[in-house]
Amino acid sequence: MIDTSTLTIEEFGRRLRARETTAEQMTEECLRRIDADNPRLNAFILVMADQARQQAREADRELAAGHDRGPLHGVPISIKDLVDVRGTPTTAASRVREGHVAERDAPAIAHLRQAGAVIIGKTNLHEFAFGTTNEDSAFGPARNPHDPARSPGGSSGGSAASIVAGMALASIGTDTGGSIRIPAAACGAVGLKPTHGEVSTAGVVPLSRALDHVGPLARSVADAWIMYRALLGDATPRGLAPSPISGLRVAVPRAYFCDVLDDQVRARFEEALEALRAAGVRVGETDIRHAKEIGPAYLHIVLADAATHHAATLESMPERYTAPVRLRLEMGRYVLAEDYVRAQAGRELLRQEVDAALAGCDALVLPTLPIVAPPLGADSVNVGSTQEPVRNVMLRLTQLFNLTGHPAIALPCGRTADGLPCSLQIVGARGQTEQLMRTALACEAHLGRRSG
Repeated sequence: MIDTSTLTIEEFGRRLRARETTAEQMTEECLRRIDADNPRLNAFILVMADQARQQAREADRELAAGHDRGPLHGVPISIKDLVDVRGTPTTAASRVREGHVAERDAPAIAHLRQAGAVIIGKTNLHEFAFGTTNEDSAFGPARNPHDPARSPGGSSGGSAASIVAGMALASIGTDTGGSIRIPAAACGAVGLKPTHGEVSTAGVVPLSRALDHVGPLARSVADAWIMYRALLGDATPRGLAPSPISGLRVAVPRAYFCDVLDDQVRARFEEALEALRAAGVRVGETDIRHAKEIGPAYLHIVLADAATHHAATLESMPERYTAPVRLRLEMGRYVLAEDYVRAQAGRELLRQEVDAALAGCDALVLPTLPIVAPPLGADSVNVGSTQEPVRNVMLRLTQLFNLTGHPAIALPCGRTADGLPCSLQIVGARGQTEQLMRTALACEAHLGRRSG
């Protein structure tokens, strides 16, 4: 029996082409895991068992006939239920969208099919992607595989949980303020937010079109690269060579970004920096001068954009939203035009400051999540001697790079004494997602266990 909770896409591909396993066998094992663990973790909203089996058998037939679609051929993946998959509902984890069935695949899904991926099901999320914990869902909360009493992060929490629990080998999520990177950090996976605009968001229920991104969650940087290239329409990507680790230059923006950290998260972060130094990385420091303006700028943009998209249904069926998400959407109705314009100006200023911070180095490095995965239902958490609102603290280190559009990736970097994952975030220059991935691949080997 193959352990799907640790198997990478690369490793599965080698076994598949060596005839040691088949796509059908791998899909059946993922479905077995779903049957066993989904009642406990609630990672999936929809399991597409019959379609997945059919796709897997076709993948095996194609390979036997000499038609190899590339590294995703026959790979079982899950899809956040915010993305259209033809013939299936796109619920966005909300009763508001009851009765909806997608007429066509989103471009991202069409590209994955072209690459030979097997779509095994659609995963749970925070309703309309408007939250960080995944607990406000019409289908109930998704749960963290490391501790089901804790959040898997959000909004792509079901996607991250599905990978770590071995229910899929990779997943597709969306990221408007950290919704790929936060669950990757909380569950111990790799999560990539590409440069803004690289991967099409057509066929994806929007939260804020100005800030939305589509990207992969996976078990390794190499797997995330395979998924990322497939999302761009490159079914047979070239291999990813790491940047030389010795002489790599990274900078830590300590002010603001390291001010509010759980003690064990801080310890794992400093250990990660020391491991990179020992490998030859030059670690410096930098400053994002207006970092304290990140929250207000982000909030005014995302609230207003979301309220605009939901205006009609807020009027016609407000009772169908979960109460916390409805409240945030209602708040968006009170964002003044001058506040929105001011937030857009702040966004441009922050973009310039991140560009300037990156000008003297290869990447920025900082923690992904200031805390470990919080207990489900917690409104606040203790961080050092202070108490912080859960939503605010979970967004604190990721939302900047949605505002600025820079590519960012979350990598596991050890665990707490209780076995909960911690995560390092690496940020690259705009339009240079491939170079960011090379940097991340070089760093990954020095950060301990890859994922899970």
